[in-house]
Amino acid sequence: MKIALPDENGALHEYILTGTPVAETCLPKDPARVVYSAAHVVANPFTGNDPSGAATVDWETTMRFRHYLHGLGLGIAEAMDTAQRGMGLDWNGALHLIRRTREELPDALVANGCGTDHLSPEDARSLDDVKRAYMEQLGAIQACDARVILMASRAMARVATTPDDYARLYGEILQSCDHPAILHWLGEMFDPALAGYWGSDRFEDALDTVVAIIEANANKVDGIKISLLDKGKEVALRRRLPRGVKMYTGDDFNYPELIEGDEQGFSHALLGIFDPLAPAAAHAVNLLGKGDTKGFRATLDPTVPLARLIFRAPTQYYKTGVVFLAWLNGFQDHFVMLNGAQSMRPLPYFTEIFRLADGCGLLRDPDMAVARMRRLLAVYGVA
Repeated sequence: MKIALPDENGALHEYILTGTPVAETCLPKDPARVVYSAAHVVANPFTGNDPSGAATVDWETTMRFRHYLHGLGLGIAEAMDTAQRGMGLDWNGALHLIRRTREELPDALVANGCGTDHLSPEDARSLDDVKRAYMEQLGAIQACDARVILMASRAMARVATTPDDYARLYGEILQSCDHPAILHWLGEMFDPALAGYWGSDRFEDALDTVVAIIEANANKVDGIKISLLDKGKEVALRRRLPRGVKMYTGDDFNYPELIEGDEQGFSHALLGIFDPLAPAAAHAVNLLGKGDTKGFRATLDPTVPLARLIFRAPTQYYKTGVVFLAWLNGFQDHFVMLNGAQSMRPLPYFTEIFRLADGCGLLRDPDMAVARMRRLLAVYGVA
C-alpha cells in the first residue's frame, strides 16, 4: 500500500506502508506496572468549537474511546490536559466527563483531574481563594466516590510566594481527600504559567519542597506524576519517595527506560502519549509482567520518535497529534478539536506522524488511515 506525501517544500514523494498493526492484548488485573492513559475528548463538529465560544463535546464518541482503553486493561486519567483541560474543556465540561466515566465504567481504574481552572488566575487574590477553588472541585469529584489527581494550579502559581505556601495549601487539600491522591508536577514546557511552581525556579529547591509535602502527608498520597521531560529529574525524585508512594512517569520522551526501571526502582505510567499508544502500552507492560524485558523494550522503543514528534515544542499543542491519530485510527469521524486546536500544527507534522505511526504498527487499519490521510492532504491543496 502506498501514498504520495509532500515534503516541507511541497514536493510529493511516494511512501510505501510497511508496518504491521500491534496486536491488541489486555493487561491482567495485577499488571507489572500501573498504567494510566490520559485520554482525549472528541469535539462535536456541528456546534461552536472555535476559541470565541464555549466548547462542546461529542459525549458518546468520547465515552466509546474510554471503553476501548478499559478493554485493554489500562487505567484512565480523566479530565487532564490531554482532554484539553484549560484549553477548551472548562470545569463544567470536565465534571460532566468525570461523572459519565464513573457511571459508565464503575469498575475501571480512574483518577480524575482536580484543579482550580474555574478560578481565573487574575481573580485569585490570596491562598484562601485558591484553596476554595480546589475544595470546590474536590468536593464535586468525591461526591462521585472518585479518586483525584491534584493538578497544578495557575492561580496557585500566581499568588504563592514561598515553598511554605505550597506546603500549607497542599497539606490542607490532601488531608481533605477521601482516597489517596496523585500529585502532578507539570513543567512550564506544558504550561508556561506554571514557571516557578513549588516556590522556586531551581529544580533542587522545588524537589525538596515536593518531598517534604509528600512525607508530611504520605498516608494521603498514592503517588506523584512528574512531567518535566527530563529523566534525570524524575529518577532523582523517585529515589527520594517514601516507601509505598508511587512514581508515575509523565515523561513522554523517555518512558520506556523509566517504566523498565533500574536496580533501585521503577516508574509506573500516567501518560498522554499512552492515548495513541494504548495497544502498544498494554502489549509491552504485559510482556514486562512475564519477565520479557527485551520484548517490552522492542515494543516501546520504536514509538519514542513518534512521541517526541507529537510532544515537540510548543509542547502544549501535543493534543493535536493525539487527536489526529485518533481520527486516522477510526476512533472518531472527523479531525475537529475543541477551540479549533486541529490548526495548531503544520502539515509536515501530520505527514511525519503518519510515517512514524505506520513504522511502529500504530495504524490499526492501514486502508482507513491512507484514505483519511488523503482527505487531509486534499484540504491543504495536495492532489
